[in-house]
Parts: sequence; structure tokens; C-alpha cells
Amino acid sequence: MISEISILLADDHQLVRQGLKKLLELDTGFKVVGEADNGRAVMLLSQQLSPSIILMDIAMPILNGIEASRQILRHLPSTRILILSAHRNDTYTEDLMALGVAGYVQKNDSYSVLAQAIRQIVRGGTYFNQSTRRSRSFTDTDCAYGKHLSSREMEVLQLIAEGEANKQIAGNLQISIKTVEKHRQNVMNKLRIHDTAGLTRYAIGAGIIECPIDPTLLSMSQARACV
Repeated sequence: MISEISILLADDHQLVRQGLKKLLELDTGFKVVGEADNGRAVMLLSQQLSPSIILMDIAMPILNGIEASRQILRHLPSTRILILSAHRNDTYTEDLMALGVAGYVQKNDSYSVLAQAIRQIVRGGTYFNQSTRRSRSFTDTDCAYGKHLSSREMEVLQLIAEGEANKQIAGNLQISIKTVEKHRQNVMNKLRIHDTAGLTRYAIGAGIIECPIDPTLLSMSQARACV
């Protein structure tokens, strides 16, 4: 029997993390051992802390929660990940299950649902409630959540959608500008989307990134995609 369930929180909203931490630590048997505000940070912390479970948001900067989950599970397949998302109309539940993610809870669910999901997953089960088993409705392309994109292409897509230029992307990923250009072209060909605004719209629609609340933070392509 597990005496204490260690939890790593991954969400880019500080208030959400603080609220979750307070609720979880009021519950006997839960302990928050770390917090991350982007996908890269949660990847590093998951290796350092080996938590019982990771509560993972989807739309996080630098690296989104699904891609972070994919990469964590590739290296640490026994990791238990529970997606906690604000997206009600889920379009990639099957993809999450195929990745090995253990569950999905919506942020508008009650705390009791979250606690039940955590305990069920830590015992070796999975938790996907009926509301996350809807048929897919994202029809802008033939694939949900860039199903045919490689991990590197997904990283490039996210950084493009976040408004970064090829030079910035190359620096962030420590690859050459030529390689970034090749990945960008591959992404466009696979998604059949041939402009930055379209890629940004795709990323927002798939929940990979969110539209910034402050319009002054928007790039031109983001502004067009968020309209």
C-alpha cells in the first residue's frame, strides 16, 4: 500500500498551480514534490524527482504537455501521467491513450474527480471519463494533434506558433537554421498548411498553445489566428 502519493504539477499558470497544491496537500496521502511552468522543465523534474504521478497541462510554452508526455514516456515508460486540461472538446484522447498517458481530467471537473483519478492511476489503472471519449471534431486537417509529425517537428511547430523566427528556434533547439527550415517545410507539407498564420491557427485549435490574454503580446500571425 502506498503511504504517500508524490505529485509533480505542470501548468504555466501560477494561480492554478498554487490552488491545486493547496487542495492536494489538504488531502491525506498527497504530497506535491515539484512544480513546472513549461514542458521542458517538467521533463527535467520528472527525471530528478521520480514522482508517483505527473499532473500535466496541455497548453504550456516552449514544449506543450502532450509532447512533453511523449518524450517522458519514451525514456521513462513506467511514469504515470494524468492530463489536466481546460479543453472540453477533446480531439486527441486516442492519441493520449496510444502514447501511454494514464488519464485525462478536465479543469472544470470537481476536485473529487481529480482525487479519484489520481488514486485510480497510482493503483495501476487508467482514468478517461465519458466526456473525453467524444468523437474527434478537429477537421482542419486529416490528423489530430499532428499525428504524423515527429517529436522534433512538433517542437518546431509550437515555437513557430509562439511567434519565434527560424534563428530563435535554431538557438532554442540547438540545431542549425537550415535544419529548422527543413522541419518547417516538412510540417507544412504534412499538415497541408502553407503559411505561418495557418500553422498558428492549427496549434491553437489543437490546444498546443493558447491565445495570449494581453493582445500586445501577439505576433502578427497570432493576431490573425486568434480572431
